[in-house]
This record gives sequence, structure tokens and C-alpha cells, in this order.
Amino acid sequence: MSDALSPAVSDRICKHMNEDHGEAVAVYVQIYGQTPEATAAEMKSIDNQGMNLVAQVNGDSVPVRVEFDHALQDSEDAHQTLIAMLKQARQAAH
Repeated sequence: MSDALSPAVSDRICKHMNEDHGEAVAVYVQIYGQTPEATAAEMKSIDNQGMNLVAQVNGDSVPVRVEFDHALQDSEDAHQTLIAMLKQARQAAH
């Protein structure tokens, strides 16, 4: 069963992404956040419409908002959407 995207679920997703998938978070900022010069990023929150990230650009922290292509239904939709976005970004890079 999937959870609604509550603040607690957002925190759980962000913690997991930042600790285990830092490279993916950087890709989201570089590709979808149109900040290719970012060297790293941190996911701050995720909601039904998009995610709020902070990119590291030339030593500065820059807030970046990435909108999703559809409204997320729940945490499983978030999971599948983040995976699909990463695959799409990696394919575009090659």
C-alpha cells in the first residue's frame, strides 16, 4: 500500500534520496532544474506537483524547483516517477 505525500512521507523520501541516491538528485537539478553547472544537490521536499532542491553552484546554494509532468498520486507514484525521470535523463545524456 502506498502512502499519501504527507510531510512525513516527503521527509522519508528526501532522506532516502539524499543518503542513497545523491548522484540522482544532482541529475534532477542539472537536467530538469536546468542547472547544468550544479556539482551536487539535496532534495528538500517533494509534493504532488514537484520537488524542491538545493543545488551547489560555484560554492553557492541555489534553490531549484522541478515540476513533474503529472500530479503524483502517492509515494509509489513518486518512486516510479523519480526512477523514470532518472532513466530519461541518462538516456538523453548518451
